[in-house]
Amino acid sequence: MSIKVGDAIPNVKISKMGEKGPEPVETGALFNVGRAVLFAVPGAFTPTCSARHLPGFVDKADEIKAKGVDLLACISVNDAFVMGAWGKAHDAGGKVVMLADGNGDFTKAMGRDFDGSGFGMGRRSQRYALIAEKGKVTHLFVEEPGKFEVSAAEYVLKNL
Repeated sequence: MSIKVGDAIPNVKISKMGEKGPEPVETGALFNVGRAVLFAVPGAFTPTCSARHLPGFVDKADEIKAKGVDLLACISVNDAFVMGAWGKAHDAGGKVVMLADGNGDFTKAMGRDFDGSGFGMGRRSQRYALIAEKGKVTHLFVEEPGKFEVSAAEYVLKNL
């Protein structure tokens, strides 16, 4: 079942890259903050994700946080090493928390996975963004396949 406005963000173990390597993260605790913005991408270092999606949020991070956002995070079905490297490549440090859903468990729990096997990518996440308050989804912006509009940083910023 796909997550919708009013639902709690599922509690799933994922990871992020720390100073000494991958660190476990529980999504229930992570998103149980005042206000959070999460955006999901099909894959780190992929064309739209690297050229527009992540850079848009890095560029708009200060404006987004100025709207009362306590956590700004990106998630992808990639491992912590890849997400850490991708974050470094785009100077995301201190702006966007790079979350690794290596097994796709969070993506499946959100009901936002798709089969990219035809492109050699395996199971991946749909492109989406959400706004949450204390772990509950208040806004959800899911892209149509092949589109990049409603999950963009500018669109999310307008809805904060």
